[in-house]
Amino acid sequence: MRLLFLGLNYAPELTGIGKYSGEMMEWLATRGHDIRVITAPPYYPAWRVSEGYSSWKYSKEVSAAGIEIYRCPLWVPQRPTGIKRIFHLSSFALSSLPLMLAQVAWRPDLVLTVEPAFACAPVALVTARLCGAPAWLHIQDFEVDTAFDLGLLPAGGAVQRFAETCERFLRQRFSQFSTISQKMMERLPEKGVEASQTVFFPNWVNPEEIYPRVDPSPLREQLGIGPDQIVLLYSGNLGMKQGLEILPRLARRLGTRRDLHFVFCGDGAYRHQLNEAVQDCKNVSMLPLQPPDRLNDLLNIADIHLLPQKAGTANLVMPSKLTGMFASGRPIIATAAPNTQIADAVQGRGIAVPPGDVDALAQSAILLAENCALRQRLGGAARVFAEQELARDLVLLQFEGAIEGMFASTPVPGVPENSAL
Repeated sequence: MRLLFLGLNYAPELTGIGKYSGEMMEWLATRGHDIRVITAPPYYPAWRVSEGYSSWKYSKEVSAAGIEIYRCPLWVPQRPTGIKRIFHLSSFALSSLPLMLAQVAWRPDLVLTVEPAFACAPVALVTARLCGAPAWLHIQDFEVDTAFDLGLLPAGGAVQRFAETCERFLRQRFSQFSTISQKMMERLPEKGVEASQTVFFPNWVNPEEIYPRVDPSPLREQLGIGPDQIVLLYSGNLGMKQGLEILPRLARRLGTRRDLHFVFCGDGAYRHQLNEAVQDCKNVSMLPLQPPDRLNDLLNIADIHLLPQKAGTANLVMPSKLTGMFASGRPIIATAAPNTQIADAVQGRGIAVPPGDVDALAQSAILLAENCALRQRLGGAARVFAEQELARDLVLLQFEGAIEGMFASTPVPGVPENSAL
């Protein structure tokens, strides 16, 4: 199959959508599919373009699996706000258009794009129409809903009505959809998507790369953490929608507990504020984003994983960091309301507390810190879930099968009859 992928975020970004998009395309390429990628230079989660890449130039590279990767210029704001994000996303949509149109002569069998960024949707649809190929939208985050629910854009007025109208118009023109959680699957029909057009496609983890260590993580000694101390870890994007402001409050609330130590690791728009908030907390260590070869050591430093989220987002997103948390065999404390997707995912593998409730968060932290057997039971269940439901090859084989099934079923209008997989 010739697959054309359009996505704002891609490898070598270490977290979030870029990580999963890169792994997905590399995996498909090793299965014999012919892949081309149109993307931006890596910039996330630091919100600055990585060394060795340019914000203003087009470039091409070829991956180890033979994927042709085309990088497009884009504008990256140092301090992203709602309006700045719109210009940021629009810059990539505009710069990617000529490269996408240039792929029409290649005649891809399928055009796949990812939300975020939904700004890529018109470019993907135009290219797919010109190629006579179906367009597939993979939803990692209901970006439009999240922007208004979190106050990144003004809610309830003409701006929201216009955005939702555009979103509905564009969604109706995709042939197939996939998303990463059951609650997000349930939301798609509310947006006018037929059930027959939807595929459940969760994020994954390689349980051979992320696994519970038998011996202590070497990072404990490097950070000066005692062998008897319980480590509560937050690792990932330090962004504005994660609800991270509760973390320094929690560290201060439990500051007298010398048996507890917090490690906050990552990069993003909120890093400076978080660092300022905990600089006088002796029970907190700050770490930069860790490279892939140290990820297992990092996740194994935890006795308890922390997963804060703002109220209202627990059904709009499914944090990609959850897969690694599960695979590490450690329990999770998440801030999520009952019956939301995040609360359901953590059930039996950790504890969910109301968003913003630092008292409930502190009580759950103490409960797990003082009960080793409970930590082992919940962490063991998390590991089994990762192995049986989220293993990389299992998930990606099912996704590949869904693609093949789409072509094997009723022909999609505009797809050439000789389109081959």
